[in-house]
Amino acid sequence: MATITLRVYGILFNEAGQLLVTDELIRGERFTKFPGGGLEWGEGTRECLVREFKEEMNLLVEVKEHLYTTDFFQESAFKKGDQIISIYYRVQALEPLQVRISTEPFQFDAGQLALYDATRQTESFRFIDWHTLTENDLTLPIDRIVVGLMKRGDIVVAA
Repeated sequence: MATITLRVYGILFNEAGQLLVTDELIRGERFTKFPGGGLEWGEGTRECLVREFKEEMNLLVEVKEHLYTTDFFQESAFKKGDQIISIYYRVQALEPLQVRISTEPFQFDAGQLALYDATRQTESFRFIDWHTLTENDLTLPIDRIVVGLMKRGDIVVAA
């Protein structure tokens, strides 16, 4: 049975105007995407995003303005036959980042590789300079559209 999955993502810039992304290795597949994840039963979209940042980065964030919601059909990259609706918000870190920040794509440390061996998934975080960022820096189709809209000024995000 096909389902609709709601995903919520955060657009976070650092003081240098760089955009946070996560490089994920899931069952042998590599994805670069915005931080965030799936909405769980009983929570709102903003609560979901706060939870995801806390779980993935041990980072407390404030969810700011809504930026974009998918307005077209998008099939899930993970479950063929399912539909994805993605919601994007600008977020602001309320404390210094505590996780390791990679300087290169898919640069995993020993702990992240051990996690992959145990669970078949892991992630690392890095910043991409806004001026060099392109749609092709992200893997997921909706993320690419959001980058294009931000670059064209159709979505205005104060860096």
